[in-house]
Amino acid sequence: MEEKVMELLKEIDEEILEFEGENLFEAGLLDSFLVIELVSELEDAFDIEIDAKYVLEENFRTKENIIKLMKKLTE
Repeated sequence: MEEKVMELLKEIDEEILEFEGENLFEAGLLDSFLVIELVSELEDAFDIEIDAKYVLEENFRTKENIIKLMKKLTE
């Protein structure tokens, strides 16, 4: 799962994989439009539907948060 998430993040911006900070949004690596694109890609890749209540900045602030969210949603 982690590998698949990382592949999708790489497609959006390779710098996300190397980012070690606290907030992808503040670093300019993610914005609301990219999150919508990422959510769509994650839904397709994992054959799930991500409810809007999970599409919050805190869930997409770091690659670790994104992986944690996906683990929660695919259990």
